[in-house]
This record gives sequence, C-alpha cells and structure tokens, in this order.
Amino acid sequence: MSPRLGSRQRGAIGLMAAGTLAVALVFVVLTVDSGRLYLEKRKLQSIADTSALETASRGGLCSPTHTANNYALENAARNGFTVVAGDASRGLSVTCGTLPTNANNIRVFTPDATKSEAVRVVATRSVTTSIATGIWNMFSATPAPAQTVLSATAVAAYAPPVAQLTIRSNLGAIDSGKSDVLNLVIGRLLGGNLSLTAAGWNGLLGTNVNLLGYLDQLAIKLNVKAGDYDTLLKTAVSANELIEAAVTVLQKNGSVATAIINDAVKIQAITPSTKLLTVGDLLKVATGTPAAALNTNVQLFQLLETVAQLSSSKNALNAATQLNVPLIGNVSVQTKVIEPPQLSAIGNPVLAKAGLSKTPPTDQIFVRTAQVRTLVSIQLPVLKGVSALTSAVSALTTPVTGVVNNLLQLKLVGLLDPLLCLVLKPCDRTDLELLTGLDISIEVASAKSYVTDFSCASNATKSLTVQVGTALADVSVGKVDSAQAFFSAAQAVVQPVALVDIGVQTCAGILGCAPRKAGAGGSLSLSVVHANVGGSSQSLTFSPVNEMNQAPTYKSALPASNVVGGLVNTLGGTQVSYVPPPGKTPSGALSSVSGLLATITNTLATAIKSILSPLLDPIVNGLLSALGINLGNAEVGANLSCHMGRAYLVI
Repeated sequence: MSPRLGSRQRGAIGLMAAGTLAVALVFVVLTVDSGRLYLEKRKLQSIADTSALETASRGGLCSPTHTANNYALENAARNGFTVVAGDASRGLSVTCGTLPTNANNIRVFTPDATKSEAVRVVATRSVTTSIATGIWNMFSATPAPAQTVLSATAVAAYAPPVAQLTIRSNLGAIDSGKSDVLNLVIGRLLGGNLSLTAAGWNGLLGTNVNLLGYLDQLAIKLNVKAGDYDTLLKTAVSANELIEAAVTVLQKNGSVATAIINDAVKIQAITPSTKLLTVGDLLKVATGTPAAALNTNVQLFQLLETVAQLSSSKNALNAATQLNVPLIGNVSVQTKVIEPPQLSAIGNPVLAKAGLSKTPPTDQIFVRTAQVRTLVSIQLPVLKGVSALTSAVSALTTPVTGVVNNLLQLKLVGLLDPLLCLVLKPCDRTDLELLTGLDISIEVASAKSYVTDFSCASNATKSLTVQVGTALADVSVGKVDSAQAFFSAAQAVVQPVALVDIGVQTCAGILGCAPRKAGAGGSLSLSVVHANVGGSSQSLTFSPVNEMNQAPTYKSALPASNVVGGLVNTLGGTQVSYVPPPGKTPSGALSSVSGLLATITNTLATAIKSILSPLLDPIVNGLLSALGINLGNAEVGANLSCHMGRAYLVI
C-alpha cells in the first residue's frame, strides 16, 4: 500500500468521525429537548388533574355562581401554577358540563354551564421550544417560533348524589297496652311468645344501629368478602342471623344498655333459623352505591319488626290473638303479612329520576310497609227476645221491635205469638234472635314512597321530592272462612250474616219447648263484599333535608284517618236484605213492607257502626300501628347527599 493511499483513508475516517459526532450531538439535543418538554407536559397535566379533582370534590358550579373557577385557581396556585390575567403563557380554563355516552359507548364531555355532573380544566403554558430551534434560527431566513404552547386537559366527575328513603311506624311511645299487642303480634309472626315490658319496647324504639357496621357484621357471619355489598345483598340468610348481627353490633357499641341487648336477645331466641330470606329483602341498596352512603343509622325497633314481617311473609305463620271485650264477648284476631316490607332504600336520585320514564321503571329508590291481611272474628252475646237486649245496644231495640211487630202483623212470618199457651195444648211462639257474631276481613295494601325529583343547586337549598301513597284497603263483613281469608290466589267468599233472625219454638206448657227453628219467619241479612276503603297519593318535598350520615328528615305523609272510619262509611251505604221464610210469600206483602225494610236498613247499619267502631278502633288500628302500617299517618324519612364520597378523573 502506498503512503498516499493510507493518508487518504485516515482523512475519510476523520470525516466519518466528525459526521457521527454531529449526528450524536443532534440526538442528544433532541433527547434533552424531548425530555424537557415531556416533564413540562407532565407538570402541566398534574396541575389540570388536581385542579379538576378539587373543583369536583368541593362541588364547584359554573352557574349561577363561579365557584368552579375559583376552586381550580386556588388549587393551581398552591401547586406553583399562578395564573396571571392577560398572560397567555399561564392559562387555566374551567368548564362545567355533562358526561353523556356516545354511539361507541364512550363517555364524552359536553359543555353546559347549568350542569354540575362534571368539570373540565384545561391548563396551558408557554415554554421554549428547543435548543435546536435557536440554532436553526441563527442560520435560517424564516425563523421558527421560539416558544411552544403546551396544553393539558382533565375531566373530573362529581361524586354522584345519594338519597335514602325510610318509612317507619308512628308509635311515638309504647304504653302497657301497646306492649301487649306488640308481644302478641311480633311474637306470633316469629313463631314464639314474647313478654317484653313497655319500657323494653321503648328502649328498642330509642336505639339505633349503624347500617355500615351492621352490613359488615353480616358479611363476617355469612363469609362474604368485606366491602362486597352487592354480593352480600344477594346472600341467603335466616331471620335469626339478621337479628344476631344486630345484637353483635349493639354489644360492640359499648354504650347500649344491657337491658336493651337482653330484650333483643329474647326476640332472637324465638326467631326461625331457616335460610328463607336474603339481605336484600331487608335493605334495598342500588348497585355501585359508595360505602360512605351506608354510614347511616336505622332504628332498632324498625329493624326487628321488619325481620318479623319478612319471616312471616316467607312462612305459613300468622299472628292469632284471642281477646275478651266487655259487653261484646270473645274476639279473635288473625294477621298475616302477604308482601314483605322494605326498611330502607339507598341509591342515586339521578338514576331514579331517569328511570321513571322507562317501562317498567328502573333504578327506583322505593320503600313500603307490608301488605297485611287481618281477620277479626267477633262472637257477640246471643240476644234472644227484645226485652233481653243489653244497654250497649239499647238504641237498636225500639226501632227493631216496632219493625218486627209490623212484619208479624202483615203475616210475613206466618206465625202467631199467642198471649198464653194452654197447659197441655202445644202452640208456636215467635223467637227473635239478633246478631250473634260476624267476621271482618281487611286487606291493607302498603303505604309506599319513591323518589321523583331532587335538586343539588347548593347544599343550602338542596331538596328531595318523593311521591307517597296508600293503596286502597279491601274490607269484607259477614261470615268469612279463615282459610280463604289468607289465600292469596283468590278473594275470599263472604256469606251474609243475619242481623235479625225470626225463629219459632213449639211449646207445650209445662212440658217445655222444642228446639228453636232458625229462619222460620225469615231473616234480615247484611254483608259487605270486598269494598274499597280510603287511599290517596301525595307529593312531598324535603327541603332542607339531612345528609346521609345524619338522622333522616321525617314528614307525615297523609292527614289522619283510619280503616275503621272507612269501614263505618262503607256500612252506611249497605242495603239490608230480607230473606223470606220457607215457602211461597205473596209478592204484595213484600211490596207493602218496603218502607219498613228501608227503616231496618238504616237502623241496623247505624247500630252496627256504633258497636263496631269502638271495638275495631283499638284492635285493628292498634294492630296495624304495631306493624308499622298506618294508612292515614305514614311517616317517610329522607336523606340526601349531593356529593357523597370522592370525585374521580374520567377523561
């Protein structure tokens, strides 16, 4: 190899080295510039993220106030990003809006200053483009921009609002009389006997159980993963386990009196242990409800009575009670829960409101008391002969006596009531017998409430609107088969009850009288067959309304009324029918006494009202009140938190 050729090769290597070094220098510059711009972008993105999250968490609004913009600026300033008015190098734009889902099932932000579903923050900052740009501008006739505007966008969703509805018994305070009813009803619904005092029941009324702690204790008992409330609500459970969890929570509380815990244990002791229920039967919690929304209290008494009714609705049990009423006689009361109650419902009012327009409605926040069937069987003293009527029905005797005598004179009976039977010669004697007993079947539909609207314009003016209604009660009076009364597939058959039965006895002086022949002279019968009583609907607005972790705000839904009052009015319109004696009765005779039958209708219906009302008022109304079913005075409780839990980034 010649020396000239070697020298030429060494020069080529030098040129290659210089070129490689230049390329490496360019890559170094690009790397440094890219890294610098990336870090600047990251800083800017963190400013946008934290500003959006704080604005959403604090419930910032764009209209009618501008709190959203203020909250975003405050957060940016704390993080070293100060916005200067008129300085385009440091900008922060805040926009409120909604998050609809597009055709591709992707959430998109739609600006709307009047909405507060989400907030978008756009942070901008001007930075030096790069070192390479500066070098380029030294030799280029058309300089490139020395500053580059970086932009970062963040969209945070406000924590969804959460509403809760409860519906409760309006017992107020329990005296000894109410405690007896509660012992009978709650005990029989659970399948055992209770002997709690009035003070014991009042203690249960005044004690609350934390709902979140209660559900967590149930999760431990049922081996459900902690915090998985959706699975917990679907898990099978017994009434005994439901009450046992409440007892455990009370014991852990430390501030609950021992006597109250002992009374709860007494109720647990008679509770069925068969797993016929689910936790969701007791509490209605919408899917996705934040755990913070469950940090509320429920009344211990409501919890226990709801479990009792749930247990009864899943079993063939019914509460059967025997009472003795002065001047009336023996009264049998049977009660069966047909549809289970709902103690509390928690969910998102946005979804609940939107679900109203769907068929059937979805995502409802809905509560109701139980639907109950009650059969009251009354055995009145046998009232034979007009002179034997007691003072309790004295208002009934005189008009009825006159009417019956007129019927006898018209020979509808076909029998004469002689003044005197001869010593040996047999004769017939009219024997008048008044009402001896009747059944009253009452099917009380539930009082119910559901969310229809809400407002979260501000915490000071937030409101929750609910619809409250009581469905009609179905009342029947007459003779009712107890098996049919509690059969859900069909309505019970109601047979007329004899208000006045004109019978006859054949007597033979000192030899005595033959057995009485009922209906020999006819009878007057009454029946009320499945008459509707009462019922109304009302819209209530709760404003102000307490937060989720506070006691509910209660409202009385309906004006005071009762089933008995409706029953009295129903009886007032009932026609009493005359059943003629066996054999052919002249039509002329029937038409001639039509006015007398109208008198009997009015007289006996009025008398039945005066007898039944004081009897059924304490029995039926007291019984339904003990079960938390007050048709005329349902109390609904509401809670609303407009921003429950933490805000989160969505875009």
